[in-house]
Amino acid sequence: MRIAAVTAALVAAGAALSFGSLPAEAATQCGRASWYQLGGKTANGERNNPNAMTAAHRKLPFGTRVRVENLKNGKYVVVRINDRGPFTGGRVIDVSRAAAQQLGMVKTGTAKVRIVVDGTAVKNSCPA
Repeated sequence: MRIAAVTAALVAAGAALSFGSLPAEAATQCGRASWYQLGGKTANGERNNPNAMTAAHRKLPFGTRVRVENLKNGKYVVVRINDRGPFTGGRVIDVSRAAAQQLGMVKTGTAKVRIVVDGTAVKNSCPA
């Protein structure tokens, strides 16, 4: 009985120290980023602004701030999630044109990146 109570307490403490309601794999991700410049509205209802520091992610809640680092050149930017995507396999985030310019990836269209939910520690590194 005592072991079960201790186990339950440890599980609860681990959950409290995790990244809230975010899936653990979403706190730090590695993969390819692309950029987009669409008109109309984003998935959260905002007007799409290519000059804003925004991005699309499949699972992160709207309003989440994410640090996106280009692993090739070390440049990074903080963007706010306001849309859903990317819908192309192998990509983890779509960033606005303004964010892509700061990351140095407008000409190439994509870049290998590490994304970290703002305020969380990087738990693993991504190979460049």
